[in-house]
Amino acid sequence: MAATSELAGQIALVTGASRGIGRAIAMQLARRGAHIIALARTSGALEELDDDIKALGQSDGATLVPLDLADHDALDRLGRSIYDRWGKLDILVGNAGILGPITPVSHITPKKWDALLAVNLTANWRLIRSLEPLLKQADPGGRAVFLSSGAATNTKPYWGGYSMSKAALESIVRMWAAESEMTGMRINLFNPGGTRTEMRAAAMPGEDPAQLPAPEQVAEFVMPYLLPDCPVNGELINYKA
Repeated sequence: MAATSELAGQIALVTGASRGIGRAIAMQLARRGAHIIALARTSGALEELDDDIKALGQSDGATLVPLDLADHDALDRLGRSIYDRWGKLDILVGNAGILGPITPVSHITPKKWDALLAVNLTANWRLIRSLEPLLKQADPGGRAVFLSSGAATNTKPYWGGYSMSKAALESIVRMWAAESEMTGMRINLFNPGGTRTEMRAAAMPGEDPAQLPAPEQVAEFVMPYLLPDCPVNGELINYKA
């Protein structure tokens, strides 16, 4: 799509922005004029994203935050940093997550269990705590979308760890949305389904990726829920090709 200015002056934080769906969402938001705060672990991939955003001609680039989501204290500091620089946050995309082990529930090690909770659940809760005051400062109200999965409700053997973390994420996000109904914020969940990403390839090594939608298609679909006139709150949006 051609670049527009419908999100000019708006600040968008995207986690897991260096690749896959997160990167595609960051690019879609940048094309609409938003300034991107791109959070991911890999500095090199973030710098490539920054180059691509600059090539759009919309801005001087993104604000890059090389950060491991398991560093929860750093997430707390992030809110203060955003406040000091911009005083608000318009858009939050909680995209980053880990797959964890595909194994029987009884075989998940405590270390792997703790990692799933740390990244897929606790990190998003810490972002909510840190960033809610900034989202409340947005006009007409901040928008947040957290990526979930059909695994949150499907009883698929050996997927217990990942399923647990996404089910818990859905619960906490729905609760936050209900509590925020009167604030003007719009907070939703998004299930992209099977998408052509590295995580999907790791989970389904025998699958033909050509049969799956590209991250760019999925990112385009979720855009209406990140725009100022987002019509819904507390919903689980499922991608439809």
